[in-house]
Amino acid sequence: MSISIKKGLSKVIEDQEGNTPEEYEKESSPEFLEVLQQLSPSGFEKVCRKLLREHGFENVVVTGASHDGGIDGYGTLEINPFVSFKVLFQCKRYKGTVSRAQVGDFRNAMIGRAEKGIILTTGTFSNNSIKEANRDGAPQIELVDGQKLVEMFEKVELGVSPRTVYEVNLHYFKSFMD
Repeated sequence: MSISIKKGLSKVIEDQEGNTPEEYEKESSPEFLEVLQQLSPSGFEKVCRKLLREHGFENVVVTGASHDGGIDGYGTLEINPFVSFKVLFQCKRYKGTVSRAQVGDFRNAMIGRAEKGIILTTGTFSNNSIKEANRDGAPQIELVDGQKLVEMFEKVELGVSPRTVYEVNLHYFKSFMD
């Protein structure tokens, strides 16, 4: 077991194998975004479908068709018994940045088909793509970048396992030091 003592002590207690806590964390599991980026395109769409279901979407379907106009799937989000929305989504397994043009193309594909859209990516969004997603007079598109995507998986513990980490409370032990 690794223990890292922060603020006040310069020593790092090594585990039984001689690894520092940083090395231990690197060995224990790959970065979650890297795992998502290594999925096949259809695999990423399917795991996003499960994520949407875990976050309350109903009737989530991955279209899985080429020439779908940039729509990877759709689902229904029920706000209350009286109000629900059809939501279209697009999944982008990127290491780079989603551009303004890509957001605009998605909006054009969704017009007349749904009230709301979501783009989920393992990458990031440019400033212009964020402006395009929130443009006045056009249907708003929710943008989920890699960091937010990981947080959403963690929130519902989908594909991840929680791990408890304890930090030493140096104030507590101060009175026991001679």
